[in-house]
Amino acid sequence: MNLSRVLRAGLAAAVLAFAPIAAQAASVTMFAAASLTDALNDVGKAYKAKTGNDVVFSFAASSVLAKQIEASGGADLFMSADSDWMNYLDKKGLVQHDTRADLLGNHLVVVAPADQTVSLMVNGKFDFAGALHGGKLAVADPASVPAGKYAKASLTQLGAWNSVKDNLASAENVRAALAYVARGEAPLGIVYTTDALAEKKVHVVAILPDSTHAPIVYPAALVKDAKPEAKAFLAFLSSKQARAIFEKDGFILLGSK
Repeated sequence: MNLSRVLRAGLAAAVLAFAPIAAQAASVTMFAAASLTDALNDVGKAYKAKTGNDVVFSFAASSVLAKQIEASGGADLFMSADSDWMNYLDKKGLVQHDTRADLLGNHLVVVAPADQTVSLMVNGKFDFAGALHGGKLAVADPASVPAGKYAKASLTQLGAWNSVKDNLASAENVRAALAYVARGEAPLGIVYTTDALAEKKVHVVAILPDSTHAPIVYPAALVKDAKPEAKAFLAFLSSKQARAIFEKDGFILLGSK
């Protein structure tokens, strides 16, 4: 009898010991546009410090992440670099529509390697092809990736797309396009302002007018069947602390808190 009691007590203690570990393992997973990498990593650290809860991030092109959510899920939250891919999931009922909010904005810039002097005027005589000097323009895939789609729209509006479309270093996401320029593999690239600020090996040579492309908007939402804990992190993204991090990294803050 005494042995039985000891075994039962030991089993109960083991259950209690492992319960907190199981709870801690249920971290929230967020899929987010590659341009959010630095800011969201810092936001995640701030959230961890405040709540003790972890957020696991997966960064890639919004198009890739949306397709992954459609195919196999895997995320609790999604933050896109445009409305199109959020709309894509929303129409399929794969995100919780009532949680959706446009949180951030951005600008498009042309960057060059930091050690290169480039002169590029965005005006009626916008000679983008000439500025490349036979090199390639680094840009996120204009067929599907938001940064590339914005870039194509802007260059089309400026009358420069036809002169560069056959000389693209097309990248899987905007950070990959940034890396091409930072490594000197492309003389020019089109990225977001926030990307340019995050990379010391490039410098901005021109700002593409906001009027030449659709507004750059970052919507966030809970994914269908998200863990209950994800709601708290979504709310934190709009907190004063998180917004200060986004602003420091160069994002435009949308809405008011």
